[in-house]
Formats: sequence, C-alpha cells, structure tokens
Amino acid sequence: MFTVMTRQPCEQAGFRVLSRTPAIITLVVLLVSIVVLVTLTLIQIHHPQVLSPGLKYGIVLDAGSSRTTVYVYQWPAEKENNTGVVSQTFRCSVKGSGISSYENNPQDAPKAFEDCMLKVKDQVPPHLHGSTHIYLGATAGMRLLRLQNETAANEVLASIKSYFESQPFDFRGAQIISGQEEGVYGWITANYIMGNFLEKNLWHMWVHPHGVETTGALDLGGASTQISFVAGETMRLNASDTVKVSLYGYTYTLYTHSFQCYGRNEAEKKFLAMLLQSSPSETNISNPCYPRSYSTTFTLGHVFGSLCTEKQRPETYNASDIITFIGTGDPQVCREKVASVFDFKACQDQDTCSFDGVYQPKVQGPFVAFAGFYYTASALNLSGSFSLTSFNDSSWDFCRYTWSELPSLLPKFDEVYARSYCFSTHYIYHLLVNGYKFTEDTWPQIRFEKEVGNSSIAWSLGYMLTLTNQIPAGSPLIRLPIQPPVFVGILAFFTAIALLCLAFLLYLCSASRTKQRSENAFDQAVDSE
Repeated sequence: MFTVMTRQPCEQAGFRVLSRTPAIITLVVLLVSIVVLVTLTLIQIHHPQVLSPGLKYGIVLDAGSSRTTVYVYQWPAEKENNTGVVSQTFRCSVKGSGISSYENNPQDAPKAFEDCMLKVKDQVPPHLHGSTHIYLGATAGMRLLRLQNETAANEVLASIKSYFESQPFDFRGAQIISGQEEGVYGWITANYIMGNFLEKNLWHMWVHPHGVETTGALDLGGASTQISFVAGETMRLNASDTVKVSLYGYTYTLYTHSFQCYGRNEAEKKFLAMLLQSSPSETNISNPCYPRSYSTTFTLGHVFGSLCTEKQRPETYNASDIITFIGTGDPQVCREKVASVFDFKACQDQDTCSFDGVYQPKVQGPFVAFAGFYYTASALNLSGSFSLTSFNDSSWDFCRYTWSELPSLLPKFDEVYARSYCFSTHYIYHLLVNGYKFTEDTWPQIRFEKEVGNSSIAWSLGYMLTLTNQIPAGSPLIRLPIQPPVFVGILAFFTAIALLCLAFLLYLCSASRTKQRSENAFDQAVDSE
C-alpha cells in the first residue's frame, strides 16, 4: 500500500520540467507577438505614409458671363484610383467684365489677363511652367454670344488662344463648355471639397468614405443657372437629363439641367422687358424691385439686345432710345411680378417638372447653393443653413430700405449689384420653391456657401478633377511596404496568436494550481498513513 502511493523523485522532477516547457514557449511567443504588434502600429502611425516625388499643377480660367476668375490647382504626382487629389492654391479675379463683352474688339480680350497671369507665374515653380497645363472654359455668356454671333465668339477665343500660346505654360485650349458640363463640374466640386469622395483614414491613406451621401449643387451665374443631384432609383433615365460620372473608382448617376437665360443678369433683363411690355408708350417705368429713391436709365438695346429677351422685343424699336426705371421698393408687388419671369403653367402641376416644361425628379438630400445664390443671401446677412421663413422675412426687410440706406448695410457696395438684390431675392424664391419644389421642410437642407476651407465652390475645380483623369501620373509614390489591407491581416494574425497564448497560459496556471492542490492532498494522505 505504501509503495503504490509513493512517487519517485526522478519522476516528479521530470514532470515539473515537462510542465514548465510549454509555459516558457507560450510566454516567449506571447512576448514576441506583443513586440511585433507594438512595432507595426508605431511604424504605421509615425512613419510618413507617402513620400511624394513631387507635385503637378494645373490652371483653369473660369470665363463667366460677368467676370473671369483664374484658379491654380496642385495635386500629388501619383493619382488615387485614376483621379488626382487636387487642392486650390491660388485665385485671382480678372479685372473687367466677361470675355463675351469683347465681341466688338476681340483683340483686347487677353489684355485683361495680364495682372493675374503675372501672379500665377509666381505660384507655379519655374521649372514646372512648361509641364503645367492651362485651360480656359467659357460658360453661358459665350454660349449666348455663339448663338447670336458665332464669328465674334470664334474671334474672341482665337485671340485668347494666341495670347496663351505665347505664355510659358502648356496651353490646352479655350473652349465653350455646355450648360450640362457646367452643372456636372459644379456638382463634382461641391462633393469633393465636402469630403464626399475621399477622406483620410487612420494610416493617412485616401479612402472612399463609408455611408456618406452626396450633396446636390445649385449654381446661379449671370446668364444661366444649374441644378445637379443624385436622384436615386426613381429618376427617369432620359439621355438629356442624366449623366454618369466616374471618380475615384466609383460611378454616380446624376440628374442635371442648365437653364439658359435664367442666370441673374439675363433674368433681370427679362423682368425689365416685361415691365416695358406692360407700359409700351411710357419712358418712365416703375420698378417695384428697385429701392425707393433710386432711378437709372437704360437703352432699349440693353434690355432687348439679348437673345434671352428676343421674344419680348417689340417689332419695331430704336435700340438707342432711353428708358428710365424708377424704384418703388415694394416687396409684395416685386414678388408677384417676378413670378412672370418663369413659365410655371407649362408643367401643368406635374410633380416631376420644374418650369418651362422641363422634367425634374423630386429633390432629395442636402444641397449647396453657391455663386449668385450665396452673394444674394449674404446681402441679406444670411449664410449657411436657415429657414425659408428667415429668408422671406429678410427679403421683405431688405426690399423696404431706401437707396440712401443701402451703402451702410452692404459690406461691399456696388451700384449694379445693390440695386438688384431685392429682385434677386424674389427671383431665388420662385426658382427654388415654385421651380425646383423646395418646401418649408426641405429648404433648411440647402447650405448657401462661397467656399469650403481654402477652396472656392465653382465648376472650375470639378473641371480640373475631371481633366486629371487625362493627365499621366508621375513616377509611383514610395509607400510603406505594409499597406492597410496587409497590415490589418498581420495585425489580426498576431493578435489571435497573442490571445491564444494568453488563454493557454491561463489554462496552464489553472492546471498547475489544480495539480498542486492534488499533490498537497496526496502528501497529507501519505503523512497520515
């Protein structure tokens, strides 16, 4: 009995050695896993993720109907999913009016660019001037001029082309972009600078944001206005209304429409023409949208010389005749009369129609309103998001001010804009509410913005982003050997090993304690014998 219960010393020693070996091995593996995990994490966080071999530059001239603006953009030499990550670095407003105003003296059009181009040359490193592409895109003002006088439009573009071909940059042409292109490029700009296409993750990599909805774009220029948004499954796939856009590896289906002659300046000419039609024999015309105590004179040619007012033009008129418009500052009458600028009856109360019989799916999601929308809201001391009631109240208050009160109310006083802000507020109301069908509930989803960060909201950035698909990427960037997908896999692998080792050590510890208690019980039993 005694001999059965007695353990041999050598057997006891051998068991302890064998039981410690797995624990030692497991502990070593656990420590190695922890060291690897910590090392990889520190490298990924603190080591620069991308070592760029250099930057590329691009220059876009936004030749609008009322002015030209020069933008300088830059992006890393390698592209993300075939599209450059572009940022705005410089902006310059060209002095004078838009290039379409040079129809009678096209040779003078380039002279206005000189000051801005001198500044642009300082913004781009000299050794990159020859490889920096420069583009000029003309919008609704030149679209109208081409329809009215194609020869003059071509001469203006030819003069500009000759000028830029003498510059040190790589000139890629001056073209008149379509209204649909203008709308799409504006939508791209708005979504890009709001981070709806790309964002940086933990490892400073550009990735597509998960679950982010796109933003619709509302652009109000001098001669046209555009609306663009992703309308979803219910959108009628009409070739003239629908555009597919591919950026950063994703494809978006947009509804976009450009309304020629519905920019702020041309719409006001239509409004003035309507006032003249109602009083054809008068030379002094009351204008309820101009401020009280203000009056101005125009020639009939100024009002009826545009293609946008061609249908309202009298059969016989003298273009040089002078008409005086006298402001009465009546917001109620102004709103009622401005509605006549639009043809809402053509839609016959259809929900999927804006005005003039144009198809439009129901607006949905957030929108950003820029250019003329922003400047008009800013004149009312409004920006960002606000209610429709706030907009209406501010419009009514503004329209009641006299002409002498406006200079102290506006941060930047300019007669041409100041006299027309009242008209613009009511015009925007009818365009957004009765045209695009924004309501009390959906109006606050519109943000009236000029820029985000250092980037202006304008079609030119979207234009540049699209064009970078055609610009060859530079030499590949030097990246860390461990990219995020691989890193995540390695991280998961070593984490699993560490957890298994920890679990095994806990098991061995528990088993050792159980064994020790058993041995103690055995020894007590032997002693009691």
